[in-house]
Amino acid sequence: MHIKKNVTSIKSEIKSLKEKLNLSYDITICAATKYVGVKEIKELYDAGINNFGENRAQDFLCKQESLHDKDIIWHFIGSLQRNKVKKVINKISYLHSLDRENLAMEINKYRNDILNCYVEVNCSQEISKHGLHPKDVFGFIKKLEKYDKIKVIGLMTMAENTDNEDIIRANFRTLKNIQQDIRKLNLAYAPCKELSMGMSNDYLCAIEEGATIVRIGSRLFR
Repeated sequence: MHIKKNVTSIKSEIKSLKEKLNLSYDITICAATKYVGVKEIKELYDAGINNFGENRAQDFLCKQESLHDKDIIWHFIGSLQRNKVKKVINKISYLHSLDRENLAMEINKYRNDILNCYVEVNCSQEISKHGLHPKDVFGFIKKLEKYDKIKVIGLMTMAENTDNEDIIRANFRTLKNIQQDIRKLNLAYAPCKELSMGMSNDYLCAIEEGATIVRIGSRLFR
């Protein structure tokens, strides 16, 4: 693995793209560490990455405990089961997978302070993916008003698993369009300024379509 070299390369690519697009806002790199251990996370941290995303509750809890002395910002980017909420919810700063009201209820029950959440949207409408159907996002977000521990800072999606860039971009544009419509509502509990989209194979496309945070895994560990 050439972790430090990969981090430098990715940051350089993003910096060049921001300059090309004349983007003034920050693009956050969230390292998706589902398939690596504490050693690799430490290497990423030493290379300048401090946002980390985990998919599975037990793995997250083990890694978080091992790295408690590091100034890490933890994101939960996988589907969170209701029976895991109590153990996880006060150890993370961001949840990228809010997509059902019964999960919102559990978060509100156990979270000690306001949690920054991304509502997950299944823009590709693939059966294998989690997330709301695009047409259901507005209704769902309106239901979240009564949950005072939840702040919808943005939306999240995973593009269709394809090499067709037009399809990938269409998925990202769908999310961007939904975000823009929600922002027009000026909801205090759902400012929805952020877009979590783009992974190792499509993060540059995602940034071009409006991503503010990209979840990169395998590209960091080649």
